Order: sequence, then structure tokens, then C-alpha cells
Amino acid sequence: MPPNYWDYLKLDSLLTLQDGLETEAELVPDELHFIIIHQVYELWFKLILNELRLARDHLAEPSVPEEHIAHVVHHLRRVNGIMELAIEQWRVMETLTPQDFLGFRDKLIPASGFQSFQMREIEILLGLSDEQRITYGKVHPLDHIRKLAEGSPAGEMAWGRIKAVTEEQSLRSALHDWLYRTPIDGSQPGDDGDDACVDGFINSYLAAQEEHQRAQWHLFKKVPETDPDQVEANLKAAAEAARTFLTADDAPGDRRRMRRIRAGLLFIESYRTLPLLAWPRTLVDSIVELEQKMVMMRTRHARMVERMIGRRVGTGGSAGVDYLDRTTRYRVFTELWAVRTLLLPKSALPPLANAEGYGFAR
Repeated sequence: MPPNYWDYLKLDSLLTLQDGLETEAELVPDELHFIIIHQVYELWFKLILNELRLARDHLAEPSVPEEHIAHVVHHLRRVNGIMELAIEQWRVMETLTPQDFLGFRDKLIPASGFQSFQMREIEILLGLSDEQRITYGKVHPLDHIRKLAEGSPAGEMAWGRIKAVTEEQSLRSALHDWLYRTPIDGSQPGDDGDDACVDGFINSYLAAQEEHQRAQWHLFKKVPETDPDQVEANLKAAAEAARTFLTADDAPGDRRRMRRIRAGLLFIESYRTLPLLAWPRTLVDSIVELEQKMVMMRTRHARMVERMIGRRVGTGGSAGVDYLDRTTRYRVFTELWAVRTLLLPKSALPPLANAEGYGFAR
């Protein structure tokens, strides 16, 4: 018998999964709406995890061919499209009125959206570290899930998934491996004189930035309301922050490796119009967009919750909206954001020693 639509999608099973804690007939009005929206989110999260792993696997290859960078971008763009929909999906949730939600909210206690193990998987797969996590009440957030999972088959499955993803390489780690191998002025790790080449690029860039800041200082002096001493202090602080970033003096662990990662990132961003840097800078832009949309989704979620229940304690016992607002400060790809502070206009960039090596072969 040939396949049909309902068999392919297993609709006979899918459409029976909206019972909540009772039967569908016993659901409070609008509870079906609440359940379906969250189930749709979980389906999107499943697809996001699949796409992130595909992107990560391409990026984690010991050597990434140019055509494989296009594959990474393809998967990341799909994730970004899903995230765009996820942000807008809160608008559908907001058709649930506050009092209608209160009609069934108490039955959820202590269930909470924080227990979405797939969302926790996404965070870990991206590269969010344990140290970055905001405390959930008085316990580590993942310990909260682990304790709830004890004795529950579904909970143990969820905790098993979280433990398993911590053993995987994160997208951030794979990205750093790839950035580390960036040819800087034609030099790659392992080449004779590579350290000197990287140092030369960093020093020439910092010198160009200093010259650009001197030009900016003369522009600021023309503004009557400007405090010259404060502007000078701000420019000096910016120059020192740039030097610290590029020399990786603030980085724990292998500072030499991080110095090359950051220099590679700055090289891609600064000379992004060169043909052989077109896909690399598109890849970097796609990851920045992904994290931007994560922040936007968290922010939109917090505002939806505040609109719905104000500042009530969350069903899982958290501080509710205050907790959600604090998660909007999460940043995984910190270098990709920080490097934008250092960028110079094209006219101010130091000349490349090997510009022809980044053009198309003729």
C-alpha cells in the first residue's frame, strides 16, 4: 500500500498527545492552546538541535574545505529562520488572557518551562558553560532538573540527554578550532614565523587604531558639550581594552591559542570583502545572528510572561520574570561581539602583506 500523508506524519499518534495531565475533554478552556504552543516549541527545538549538530560537525573537521563552510551557513540559516518563528510564536501565546491562564496555572506547579531539557541541550551545544548559568533559586539550574528527574522514566531520559550533550564538542569550541586555523597575512599555524606574523598583524592593527582614535579626538573637540578629559580617558580605555583583547591577556588557559583565535576573527571581519573571506565572514555573521535571536527570544518570552502574570513567583519556584530577564544577559560567542568594538573603516585598515592570496585564482 502506498504511503499517505497521515501515516507519514503519524498523525494518529501526534494528535492524541495534547491531554496534559488529564484527558483532552477535561482540559480547562484555553489549556489546549497552552499545550500545543509549548509542544510546537519543543518540535522546533528538536530541529534546531539537529541543525546545530550538522553545522558543528562540518566545522569540527580537521580541515574545513571552502564548500563545507557553505554547508555550515546553510544549517545556521535554517536555525535562524526557526528562531524568527519562535520569537513571533509568543504573539499567539499572548491571545491567552491573564485570568484564563490563572484558571489552570496552579495545576502546573512545580512544572516549569525551565525544565525544557531540549532548551538546556541547545544552550550546552552552543557552548554555554556551567559557570555562566544563573542560579535557579538556591541550586545550580541543572541540579534542579537532575533532582526532579529522579524516579521518573521521562525525567531520567531528560537528564540522560543533558548529560550526553555535555560530552559533545560545542559549536563554540568547533568555531574556535576553525578560527585558530585562519590564514593571517598568508600564514597558518605550524608555518615558520607564524607567531611573528600574528604579532605583526596585531601590532599594525593597534597602531592603525591609535591613529584613527587621534582623528576621532579632533572631531570630538569640535562638540561644545564634550568634556575633553572624559573623552580622552574613554579613548585611552578603549585602546587598552583593544590591546588586552588582541593579546588575550584576559583569557584563561592557553593565551597564545586564544590570541590567534581573536586575531583570526579580526582578520576575517576587517578584510571581509576579499573573495576568499566571503564565506568565512558570512559564517561569523550567521552565528552572531543566531545569538542575537536567542537573546530576542528570551526577551520576548520575559515580556510575554510579565504581560500574563506580572511579577508572580514562577511555577517552578523561580523569581519568575526577574529570572527570565537575567538570562537575557547570556552570551556564548563573546569574542564575536567584542571584536565589533575594534573594527576600523576600510580606509584606516593597515595594508595586507599578502592580499593577492585571498583573491580568486585566474
